[in-house]
Amino acid sequence: MRASHKDWHSKEQLEKLQSWARDGLTDDQIASNVGCSRSTLNEWKKRYSDISDALKKGKTVVNVEVENALLKKALGTTVKTTQFKMVKIDKDVLQAKRNQFANAYKLDHPDKTRREIMIATALAVPTYERIPVVETVQEVAPDTSAAIFWLKNRLPEKYRDQVFRKLNLANAENAELDQELKRLKIKSLKENGQDMEVLLDKMLDVVTKEDKKDEPK
Repeated sequence: MRASHKDWHSKEQLEKLQSWARDGLTDDQIASNVGCSRSTLNEWKKRYSDISDALKKGKTVVNVEVENALLKKALGTTVKTTQFKMVKIDKDVLQAKRNQFANAYKLDHPDKTRREIMIATALAVPTYERIPVVETVQEVAPDTSAAIFWLKNRLPEKYRDQVFRKLNLANAENAELDQELKRLKIKSLKENGQDMEVLLDKMLDVVTKEDKKDEPK
């Protein structure tokens, strides 16, 4: 059966679309889940604002979460970890909690049998509870690579990779100079013989040494 946009305008279905986008699914994957082609999904997005908004909101949430995670990594952050211990609940406290849950569950599910209520109560209110015993705090140092990536993408005009651009330009200029020296060398050999070849070799050595001095350390 061909998928229809009419099935995707309800609150539940729009939330499903949003959750798929939030989970990082591509439009191709979402279209596959819906049961239509990518082109059909694109057409729905153009024609129906509620479908388009649901997908945009989901992707915006992901982008914000990734952005926040990258920023924390670039600046450094504090990580807290907690160790827990399982402790048996006091008998009277346990009984009170289970009675409270059973009464509320019975009101919400009047058709359930006593056995079903007891099973639901036992699953919802276990005999042990987890309590925190040790909390540790760890400082995570800033990540240089994350900081560089952030600055290049957020402030590209200010934080372009000037070093590499200058090196590439210098390499290109050196290559042109090398070609010109070789051309002069060949010309001099034809016109003046071996003495000029020695002279040009010395000139090339001087240029090479000067280039090495200018290279970034």
